[in-house]
Amino acid sequence: MSGKRNVGYIGLGNIGKPSAKRLIGADFNAYVYDLYQPAVDELAAAGAVACASMAQLAAACTHIGICVRDDEQVAGLLYGDDGVFAHAVADTLIAIHSTVTQSSLLQWAADAEQKGLCLIDAPITGGAHKAESGTLCYLVGGSEEALSAASPVFSTSAEKIVHAGELGAGIALKLCNNFIQYTEFVAMAEATRMAEACGLSVDVLRDVGLSNGVVNEQMHMFVTGRNSLAQTCSAQEMEQFFGVMGRLGRKDLDCALATAADKGVLMPTAEYVRDRIEDVFLARDESRPAS
Repeated sequence: MSGKRNVGYIGLGNIGKPSAKRLIGADFNAYVYDLYQPAVDELAAAGAVACASMAQLAAACTHIGICVRDDEQVAGLLYGDDGVFAHAVADTLIAIHSTVTQSSLLQWAADAEQKGLCLIDAPITGGAHKAESGTLCYLVGGSEEALSAASPVFSTSAEKIVHAGELGAGIALKLCNNFIQYTEFVAMAEATRMAEACGLSVDVLRDVGLSNGVVNEQMHMFVTGRNSLAQTCSAQEMEQFFGVMGRLGRKDLDCALATAADKGVLMPTAEYVRDRIEDVFLARDESRPAS
């Protein structure tokens, strides 16, 4: 395995696992870690090095990608006696792919710098299906030098790499993007409910919306897929299919609101969407008595 760069990936979920799998090949030695052992075993069978601890991975790799749920989970991986900061070698590049608050990201980067490490924000957008096809979009905040060092790794699973600007710009861009997306979902769900009450189908709403640019295919796929399941599924089954996504949406919007508050920016629409997004994913509270 000599001559190839050792690249680590922590967090093998529905985006992290296919992204990490694309690191296995001629250019890199892929080291992987996750608490969910079957995901680690799957990638090990494909040629990755399975790590028993974060410390093992950190000590072996010069580039480490982290793709977990939230600020708390990222911090838990970085700090502590077994964390990445304690075991990474000097000049290791740490890329945070998670959707987190900008303030946390900047604090982690400052702490990394104190230890001779380089931490950048590189959140990703595109979802599980684009992770599978290797067509994700990476939103990077950091120096040109850091971007140049990280790009060969990102390119294994990227269709597009956007250099948003200085450190923290990548996560700010991701939070703005997610806010727009979730707002579209809420608007599409409510517009569809009104359309159907008036005897229209969601498909004719889509036809007009695609023509004038108001609707995109993702909005249409979300609401039609959700509505189709809601017609036959129990509340418990809807929770199984959409609950995680709804809670993730609320978490992402909480991150956006916290980051906006740090900048003195008010986002009342984001507050409304944050409070509605779980109900929208679960198709709850979708009918109200006429007044």
